[in-house]
Amino acid sequence: MTMAFCALVGIAGHAWAQPAGTLSVGSKRFTESYILGEIISLIATQTAEATVVLRPGMGNTGILLAALRAGDIDIYPEYTGTIIREILQSQRVLTLKEMNQLLEPMGLAASIALGFNNTYALAMREDLAEKLNIRTISDLKNHPQLRLGFTQEFIGRQDGWPGLKARYSLSLSTPRGIDHGLIYEAVAANQVDVMDAYTTDAMLKRYPIRLLADDLGYFPAYEAMLLYRSDVPQRFPKTWLALQSLQNAISAPAMISMNSQAEQDKVGFSHIAQDFLTEANSDRAPRNFFSVMFAEDFWRLLGEHSRLVFISLVLSIMLGIPLGVLCFEIPLVRQFVLGSVSVVNTIPSLALFALFIPLLGMIGTIPAICALVLYGLLPIVRNTYSGLSDIPGDIQETTRMLGLGWAYRLVRIELPMSSRSILSGVKTSAVINVGTATIAAFIGAGGFGERIAQGLALNDNAMLLAGAIPAAVLALIVHGGFEISEKWLVPKGLRKSGKRSSPGVRTDA
Repeated sequence: MTMAFCALVGIAGHAWAQPAGTLSVGSKRFTESYILGEIISLIATQTAEATVVLRPGMGNTGILLAALRAGDIDIYPEYTGTIIREILQSQRVLTLKEMNQLLEPMGLAASIALGFNNTYALAMREDLAEKLNIRTISDLKNHPQLRLGFTQEFIGRQDGWPGLKARYSLSLSTPRGIDHGLIYEAVAANQVDVMDAYTTDAMLKRYPIRLLADDLGYFPAYEAMLLYRSDVPQRFPKTWLALQSLQNAISAPAMISMNSQAEQDKVGFSHIAQDFLTEANSDRAPRNFFSVMFAEDFWRLLGEHSRLVFISLVLSIMLGIPLGVLCFEIPLVRQFVLGSVSVVNTIPSLALFALFIPLLGMIGTIPAICALVLYGLLPIVRNTYSGLSDIPGDIQETTRMLGLGWAYRLVRIELPMSSRSILSGVKTSAVINVGTATIAAFIGAGGFGERIAQGLALNDNAMLLAGAIPAAVLALIVHGGFEISEKWLVPKGLRKSGKRSSPGVRTDA
């Protein structure tokens, strides 16, 4: 029932698609992609031809590709090696013309090479590599005891660990999955020995790291370029002409320098992009935590986060209360319904959010709301059922003897008597969803999770807290709002009685 409801929400959600005249720019969840997304967005904005929407840190290649094909975004920075190996599933090197011939049936195209190559590499601490005399990837075969720490995407993608392991006949241990923003510190702290890296990583300058030579030539060139919906040049001719200025405009040293500004100097992505486009390198005032917390994106993120929580809560109430009543009235379906909503809460959050992308054929707000609706059902369903079950039997029997109709009894007597328990479940659901909604940023739905994702990418604790603290404060405000609203939503007699809302049933499930 709930899945069918979410499917209907998804179908209706296509009406929420971006209006004509809107150019949506996406980026992946690592420093370089954030910066390039900002640069593309700023150039497009300066032409004043379209309303430009930037959707930063949306996730990995699969999510960005799904968003591009569904029309949720129009353009994002990608790399030739990823296009060839991961998107087109080709094992041979393709020319740009060949790539575009294969992308055409998908409604996509690639062009405007940015000017630098950011290929994959394996890396180790310099002292460990020197001690073991490891200079190439082939040398790793002699050291099966080494501990691997790779990004989750590198572990799974065909041009990453699976193909590399087969090409070099490596028998190393199963790699640990670590976010790219944390992987350098993990190596420096001696928690892993071998990691994957990008050759334009700024952290390569900060840490004593040795890049291992790809002596069998496994990794292809990863020339940065733009991947876009094929109708973008026709829809936005002025913007497309302006974007041509990026052709070979960014050298590898320039990209490393920009990455370094973000990761080491903690300069904001938008400021880095502005400096690049204006060729300004003036010193910026040192930032403080409050400037990060109340940056210009604060109100946008608050609005997105609140919208996710409010809409999903309303839908959870619309579904959860009837399901709780159903459990009370029909014992045969009770265990199935309660068991189903309980099982949903055992599914990892990011997995459930990602599951709705292929189901609904889109990313962003609609899949996020569907996942939040399912997560919000358990406390509402259980507390509704518990509240109805706690009504004294003599009261239930008296209402039946008086010949009161089922609907009248439910609306005028049973639900009001259960209102404290139901409100407690709704309150718990709302607070849970405020926290869970931070995961929505990983599928492009925005909210304070954007800052958390950026903080992870940059290993920036201030940015992490600037996302986590507002979400926590919002949860406290929501909780307080429900406490205050009890005097309007709960009958006066029940408020004074001090009756427990749900004996024997946890309301924080």
